[in-house]
Amino acid sequence: MKESFEKWEENKVNKTLARFPERKEEFKFDTDEEIKRLYTPLDSSIDYENDLGYPGQYPFTRGVQPTMYRGKLWTMRMYAGFATAEESNKRYKYLIEQGSMGLSVAFDLPTQMGYDSSDEISEGEVGKVGVCIDSLADMEILFDGIQLDKVSTSMTINAPASVLLAMYIAVAEKQGVSPDKLRGTIQNDILKEYVARGTYIFPVTPSMRLITDIFEYCSKEVPKWNTISISGYHIREAGANAVQEVAFTLADGIAYVNAAIDAGLNVDDFAPRLSFFFNAHNNLLEEVAKFRAARRIWARIMKDKFKATNPKSMSLKFHTQTAGCTLTAQQPENNIVRVAIQTLAAVLGGTQSLHTNSKDEALALPTEDSVMVALRTQQIVAHESGVADSIDPLAGSYLVESLTNKIEEDAMNIINKIEELGGAPRAIEKGYIQQEIMDSAYKYQREIESNEKVIVGVNKFQIEEESPKGLLRVDPIVGERQKERLQELRDNRDNEKVKETLQALKVACEGEENVMPYILEAVKAYATLGEVCGVMREVFGEYKQAVMI
Repeated sequence: MKESFEKWEENKVNKTLARFPERKEEFKFDTDEEIKRLYTPLDSSIDYENDLGYPGQYPFTRGVQPTMYRGKLWTMRMYAGFATAEESNKRYKYLIEQGSMGLSVAFDLPTQMGYDSSDEISEGEVGKVGVCIDSLADMEILFDGIQLDKVSTSMTINAPASVLLAMYIAVAEKQGVSPDKLRGTIQNDILKEYVARGTYIFPVTPSMRLITDIFEYCSKEVPKWNTISISGYHIREAGANAVQEVAFTLADGIAYVNAAIDAGLNVDDFAPRLSFFFNAHNNLLEEVAKFRAARRIWARIMKDKFKATNPKSMSLKFHTQTAGCTLTAQQPENNIVRVAIQTLAAVLGGTQSLHTNSKDEALALPTEDSVMVALRTQQIVAHESGVADSIDPLAGSYLVESLTNKIEEDAMNIINKIEELGGAPRAIEKGYIQQEIMDSAYKYQREIESNEKVIVGVNKFQIEEESPKGLLRVDPIVGERQKERLQELRDNRDNEKVKETLQALKVACEGEENVMPYILEAVKAYATLGEVCGVMREVFGEYKQAVMI
């Protein structure tokens, strides 16, 4: 094989190159890995049983279910939330009518940071990038008319995840739905907030305690709930490449598993409810290989490092969102094509659920029309493309298998480096992960500015464009109305009951009890998000980000 390959290069390729040089001197994946001219069996040495196996079996390279999309399509979970709970509720009902199979809640910045709308720090941000949720009263409106035992709900919330989960459980109980019937996910991934996103509240140690308290509580009370979505999405959005996205995400996963075990939990009691969240970028084949490599790495980590015995503990289940950072304000119609490519990458890579971004998200919150196109993109791929009709259809591709192996190798090198530094929390404290992401982001930007990387409509194929019209804007009066609603709530609730529940929560935070039951009692009494998080701020303190130079 090697001899015939060399003959082909000498007799065919070199003669062609002499007449028709290739477009570039060097072709590379986003990870800087060279893209070879041709991949052959020489590039992909595979032990089928150990490296690939069958879908639904260790090491899960080919998928986490035995029949994958032939049995059930991925969940089409559209991410939405803006302004008030009433307006977001209308959008959710619209998405369900259009065929969305799950809800995904976007919260505004004050909610993500654990502040009430009436707090002065919230001024100008209420309802802007997501829905404002100040109390159980808002959560009741958000899910009004939506049967919580009939839908799966994902909530992109991290530092105050325990509070929003408690509100969701309380709303379900008011609907007559017991916690054991609830299906969904809270993001609940604080480590990536310290390095990529910034919506943290508490220091690392109490934050990890809150996470393990949720693990323990849900394993008994809300057994169908995914208690964390370990997120590489925001790490990639911050500038990491595909290998770094896998490595940093799984290193965070290792830290959460370690924390839970240190808290006395059995790995097979909580690990089956861990889930992950990845980004789908434009380089189709690299992204497919990334997803396959991530599944294999996690399976081996859980089996070899943590001695898990339940196959579900080794099975990496993940949600995917198409890459917001690849969307352009220039020629926004082009974003529809980008999202379609990224959708294919996620599906060919074996995702369990998917959100497709809308064409106008580089400019504003998406309109109903653009959201429909984004959802229809998934539906066309599902029902018209044929790629969902066979499991792992790119398996055996010399390029894909070679790249899957390479991403696994490179990601494990980074994971081992992080372990040498003392694990993800220590690597974050030392600034290692932040620096690696910044360096990668800087390199990517330089490649765009030098035209080494072509972004259609941005640094090549530009046109004269009119200012965009018909964008969705959040009315600034939303903040004032929310303040009025909060005051009315405080005037009419049982404030003595609120004080009692908040005091009980404070005592629990100061001790070692699981705080989830106390948070649940506080939100049922209509204590606000800011009041609950205020108690925890008082006990736990606040995280101060290290300055990166």
